[in-house]
Amino acid sequence: MNWFGFGKKKSKPEEAAPEQPAEAPAEQPDAPAPAPVGETPAPVAGPVQGDALTPVPDPAMEPAPAPAPAPEPEAPPAAPVPAKPEGFFKRLSSGLSKSSAQLSGVFTKRKLDSEALDELEELLIAADLGAATAAKVIDRLAKDRFDKDVTDTEIRQALADVITETLEPFQAPLDISGSAPQVLLFVGVNGSGKTTTLGKLAVKMTREGANIITAAGDTFRAAAVEQLEVWSKRAGAHFLSRPHGADAAGLAYDAVQEGRRIGADAVLIDTAGRLQNKAELMEELRKILRVIAKVDEAAPHHVVLVLDGTVGSNAISQAEAFMEAAKVTGLVMTKLDGTAKGGALVQVAEKFALPIHFIGVGEGEDDLQPFIARDFARALAGLEA
Repeated sequence: MNWFGFGKKKSKPEEAAPEQPAEAPAEQPDAPAPAPVGETPAPVAGPVQGDALTPVPDPAMEPAPAPAPAPEPEAPPAAPVPAKPEGFFKRLSSGLSKSSAQLSGVFTKRKLDSEALDELEELLIAADLGAATAAKVIDRLAKDRFDKDVTDTEIRQALADVITETLEPFQAPLDISGSAPQVLLFVGVNGSGKTTTLGKLAVKMTREGANIITAAGDTFRAAAVEQLEVWSKRAGAHFLSRPHGADAAGLAYDAVQEGRRIGADAVLIDTAGRLQNKAELMEELRKILRVIAKVDEAAPHHVVLVLDGTVGSNAISQAEAFMEAAKVTGLVMTKLDGTAKGGALVQVAEKFALPIHFIGVGEGEDDLQPFIARDFARALAGLEA
């Protein structure tokens, strides 16, 4: 699947294998005839070939009845069929199980009365889905099912439908098909998973044939620089770093210049994690944006906000701060594995109308996948794909 809006680079055409000379077959010796048996009769106990010997059973001796076949071991309980690698939807469902479990308490009611609707609304809000989404779900259920028996599945289906309708307009690929190099700046608070996300995207992009530069802009954190270098080597991407504590804006400037020089498709720039309430750090981020624009006035082409899925409604204040400081163009939500706060993604997308590019449910390369609204909604509601 092409996730980034460009096709794979054309690989060099493979050179046709040289034709075998026409006489080559003639040079192959005929298959050697079987080794001559000679005049010596084959030993009786020796292996019998073809129909050379047709043993005649001794009429006086009936062959002993075949021993009762050892009772075949009963079909071993479901012989462990090698498990296929767990699909992403299953991982997503497993990761969001805590979120969906929060909703199960009220689903045991059989009649959808006012009390049940009130409880459901409270649970939806507590699951960080927000008041607006909760109200839509309640309205939909009350319209058709009020004071009627309702199943657990019907309620979950209504929730999934509302979330799908809410999020589908924001389901968007990360398109880097514009003028090269496309400059992507990754922002977010400490520990949100920025560096890991950038590294995984570099791997995915190079797999699709892109020429990528990564820049370790978190210059005060040696671990972040080392981590990005490891991901860059894995991706086969060009890696740019500077000494500890170097000016991050200067590094970003150099990275964009280098991208232009080598004809890169994209330049992926990491930044230091910063708290949304630290004015001086937010000002440093603005400086990076200004410096990048000196090289290419259209850059950065993407400012990707990476949000930690475990922070719940706090993601709203983070998004507000970064939207103001860096003109965020899209988001990635990570750490959705094992959180009870996955519904916050609905609030963030709806409040800021931000495209959602990817979601993450683990540390592996394939645990970061393009955002599909329907899959997310059904996993959050506790439904099958």
